[in-house]
Amino acid sequence: MADQPSARGRLAELLDVPAKTAAAGYLDVLGDAPQAGPSTGLAQRAMRTTLLPQVYERYWRPAFGRLFTGPFGPGMAGEVRLATELLALRPGGTVLDVACGTGRFTRAFAAAVGEPGLAIGLDGAPSMLTRAVAETREESVAYLRADAVEPPFPPSTVDAICCFAALHMFAEPERALDSFARILRPGGRVVLLTSARHDWWPARIADTAGGILSGQRMFDRGEIAAALRARGFRIVAERFAGVTQIVAGELIHFVGARG
Repeated sequence: MADQPSARGRLAELLDVPAKTAAAGYLDVLGDAPQAGPSTGLAQRAMRTTLLPQVYERYWRPAFGRLFTGPFGPGMAGEVRLATELLALRPGGTVLDVACGTGRFTRAFAAAVGEPGLAIGLDGAPSMLTRAVAETREESVAYLRADAVEPPFPPSTVDAICCFAALHMFAEPERALDSFARILRPGGRVVLLTSARHDWWPARIADTAGGILSGQRMFDRGEIAAALRARGFRIVAERFAGVTQIVAGELIHFVGARG
């Protein structure tokens, strides 16, 4: 593991709440709280186990990604490339990777923003963040244990936000979108990969049932794009594969919470 005290210090300066440095090397604003917000079901609880981080990046995430995106989906490496491109990352930028897991996307974003920039990986699971820190060599990366629904940053703090394979597991996804719009700078971009129910009814019923059993919300196709537009974004990409959607938007003006 590379030591990234400079990146952690820069991250600490951006936060609007105090943070402590965990023994593993990430900043923590949750303290003794076992998690941020209520659990939404089996899928989310699995993310907080100690075993899953050991197999997440190499086996679990690619396998389940392929299951949900289907044979024509981009695959995990393709997702990383696509997210980086859609965020239009530039050297010196600040990018936030929400629900970063073991940091696969965060590390790629660090390469895009370079040492002048800062790539922040945010997750609520200590086991995931411990693995992420251990896997990271890039100097411009810092990890944060915090609430993914309401990241602890002042308004207009970051240039880009990625949230892949997580929004559908949040108890309050609409509030998360409000938060993303609030902390993005004008002209900043967000890219999301989340669930997408099929439009035709037999498959739609099956998609909904699967979501209920696993504790994952099944969004309609086009629902996320509409939610971003309502918060002041223009949509720059909208793609569907299997039961997933990738949506990217550029913040034109923050119009406030959509409660």
